[in-house]
Amino acid sequence: MIIIADENIPILLQEKLIAKGFNVVSIFNDFRGITDFKIIELAQSYNKAIILTEVKDFGEWVFAHHIKNMSVVFLRYHFKETDLIFEKVTQLFLTHQLELLNRFTTVTVNKIRTRELY
Repeated sequence: MIIIADENIPILLQEKLIAKGFNVVSIFNDFRGITDFKIIELAQSYNKAIILTEVKDFGEWVFAHHIKNMSVVFLRYHFKETDLIFEKVTQLFLTHQLELLNRFTTVTVNKIRTRELY
């Protein structure tokens, strides 16, 4: 599985995921400035890719524009919760990575909500 880290995902979180053995494609490092739709196309070009983002626009792409074959993990947190969200996301990927496929998952420090996509 590949995690596509959107430009807004902190490098430290990306490094934590890489250290745990995940294959992370960094939009910030490798594709800076591309559009959200290009990120979607990139994700769809891989088998089993998950977009990791802090941008709610991906929800619009999924639910309003009905983009298919997508997996998104959307992070919502305050700056002071950074350490907590990093741990929660890392644990989520370690324990439920396959369950995240074809879903839109919202992660906060207090809960995880997920919705299956068709």
